[in-house]
Amino acid sequence: MTEKLSLQQAQKLVLHSQRLPPAKTKGSALSASLAAIEQLSYVQIDTISVIQRAHHHTLWNRNPRYQINHLDQLMRQQQVFEYWSHAAAYLPMRDYRFSLVRKQAFASGQQKHWYTKNTPLMDAILKRISEEGPLMAKDFEHHGNKTADWASKPAKQALECLFMQGDLMVPYRQNFHKVYQLTEKVLPSDIDTRVPNQQEYCRHLIQRYLGANGVGLISEMTYLLKNLKSPLSQCLNEMLLAGEVLEVEVAGQPYFALSHSLALLNKPLARSKLKILSPFDNLVIQRKRLQQLFNFDYLIECYVPKAKRQYGYFCLPILWEGQLVARMDCKAERQTRTLHIYNLVLEPSLKNITKFSEALSKELNVFMQFNQCEHLQVHQTSERPLAKTLTQHFTNGM
Repeated sequence: MTEKLSLQQAQKLVLHSQRLPPAKTKGSALSASLAAIEQLSYVQIDTISVIQRAHHHTLWNRNPRYQINHLDQLMRQQQVFEYWSHAAAYLPMRDYRFSLVRKQAFASGQQKHWYTKNTPLMDAILKRISEEGPLMAKDFEHHGNKTADWASKPAKQALECLFMQGDLMVPYRQNFHKVYQLTEKVLPSDIDTRVPNQQEYCRHLIQRYLGANGVGLISEMTYLLKNLKSPLSQCLNEMLLAGEVLEVEVAGQPYFALSHSLALLNKPLARSKLKILSPFDNLVIQRKRLQQLFNFDYLIECYVPKAKRQYGYFCLPILWEGQLVARMDCKAERQTRTLHIYNLVLEPSLKNITKFSEALSKELNVFMQFNQCEHLQVHQTSERPLAKTLTQHFTNGM
């Protein structure tokens, strides 16, 4: 039998599954960061640093005690690893064996790498790392007359080919640059390295996606994955028959959910807590889904020509009262320790601007600390009184 959920119930289920807004957690701050990664199943890595980078931002929103060095600690402790999800990401080490499906496809040539394989160069790199230990791409630069073997660009491409097919891993980063090491030197001794069969892999995708996202469609579970819709659909039917998964109807649209996850609907949601999200946050990364479930039409505009931008270069979605109610284009200017809000635009559905202003001011206090900022400068808002209120709040000493 199909469960019927209101749109608000579905949103609540999604937000609880995404740990937004975050609840208080026990244990150490580091263990809370690991728990967040394991719940989300991946955290996307991004290089843009107009504010704190996306991977830090995403985890900080789930764990208010998050520290910037947590990811490095978890990497060195072999609790998380870098690989590819729908993009470069940190993944929980417990899921390592499920990365082997993609790695095996790259190694066999079943899946093409964006770089052409240079087998002799790849063999030479493996030999050098085995003899010298962990190395970065810059260690393969040749400062005299460049040779075909050790020119930096081909070496970087070869390193990435070896990384994607699983011969190399990244045990840590140095100044955000990847350090490469032989996989067997990075993996925990007790890690499961059996390549999952297709059914195991599909079950993993279903369980992890629905566990992290509350409700989902087959197209969302196979996002940017090729040739998996049919086997995943078959696996999903088996899980439906076994009662592990339920069909749920949300505003006339059929979705799937893990059977036990509906208990989350009995848990209160901290709706009054406002969160400023990263454009690469797990909640917002699938834009079509975001439109359907939250009626929020979102596009990150850093890849859009400046003349065509509607809201700004790096616009951050704002979650409040269980809805996405605004977007804020901002930048942390490190030299002057100033957070610039270049543009703050409210959704037409947002009516209680006074309460929103209070909630935003409260969250900006900690958001500015997270970005090492002490001053705020508001340049433009869609509601003029809001700019004045925010400016006064921070001028008066927060």
